[in-house]
Amino acid sequence: MQPEQLLEEIREANMSYLMLAQHMIRADRPQALFRLGLSEEVASVISGLTPGQLMKVASGNMLMCRFRFDDELVWNLLTTSGKVNNTNDLHASILMAGKMAEAA
Repeated sequence: MQPEQLLEEIREANMSYLMLAQHMIRADRPQALFRLGLSEEVASVISGLTPGQLMKVASGNMLMCRFRFDDELVWNLLTTSGKVNNTNDLHASILMAGKMAEAA
């Protein structure tokens, strides 16, 4: 993959993420804050962006979103297949909710 192609992929991912985040925040703010891992302040900024501002922010060369699963246990729970998969997903969600509470 060429560097310019990679930058274009980052810009597209940024735009998709910001559009999704803005939609989620406007539709159900508390759920969006939890699912996206955003603070109230950041959610307010994203919610208030105009389409032009959204495009300008998305056009940077830094990826706007990041993986919040920085714990090997969470990754193991999410990637384990089998009958207990729903239980693993629930356990991973509980662990991530605890991390959100610690951060607040």
